[in-house]
Amino acid sequence: MPDFANPFQGNVHRKMTRDELLRAIRLDIAGELEAIFIYDAHVDATDDPLVKKVIGEIRNEEKAHVGELMTLLRILDPEEAEHFASGEGEVKEMLESLERSG
Repeated sequence: MPDFANPFQGNVHRKMTRDELLRAIRLDIAGELEAIFIYDAHVDATDDPLVKKVIGEIRNEEKAHVGELMTLLRILDPEEAEHFASGEGEVKEMLESLERSG
């Protein structure tokens, strides 16, 4: 868990290698997904409409950040992008199969 009280916690004292950068972006994505999970829990835990609206909008901004980071990851690592596309294709095939059988 990050030490948020330490102002130097997030500093990187040198330029990252390409592999380190890719791992950092994946970690950033994980952080955004964790934030979405937490904001969803906060929205579910209150009946206050203003809080639901504000936190819901913040959560949606985090979702946009995931999209931005995923796009960056796809550009920087085309091989990984192929894996994403393969997984997407598999799900689409399953959906088509369900639609044909249903």
